[in-house]
Amino acid sequence: MGIERLAVARIAKMMWALAAGGAIGLGIWKGWPWSAGWLLGSAISALNFRWLKKLTEGLGTSDAKPRQAVFLGMRWVLLGGGLYVILEYSVISLPAALSGLFVSVAAVILEILIELMYARNGTLDH
Repeated sequence: MGIERLAVARIAKMMWALAAGGAIGLGIWKGWPWSAGWLLGSAISALNFRWLKKLTEGLGTSDAKPRQAVFLGMRWVLLGGGLYVILEYSVISLPAALSGLFVSVAAVILEILIELMYARNGTLDH
C-alpha cells in the first residue's frame, strides 16, 4: 500500500472518530438535535471527501467522464438543498450541521500534524 493510501485511510478513520466524539459530546451538552446536526454535517463532509478522493484518482486517466464532473459540481447544490430542508422543516440544529461540515478539514489538519511530528525522527510507519 502506498504512503498516500495509508494517509487517506488515517484521515478517514480520524473523520469517523471526530464525528462520533463530537456527536457524543454535543448530545450530552446540547441534546439530540445538536448531535443529529453534527452527525449529518459530518456525513456530508465524509461524502464530499470521498467524492474528491474519487475525482483525484480519476485525473489523467481514461476513466474520467463528463457525467462525473457534472455530478461533482452539483454537490454544492445538493448540500445547499439539504441544509435548506434542515433549516425550514427540521428540529435538527443548523449550526451543528454547519460545524460538522468541517470534520474532514479537521481530520486533514490532524494528519498534517501527525506527519510533521513523526517526520523529524522518521518513526511514522507508512
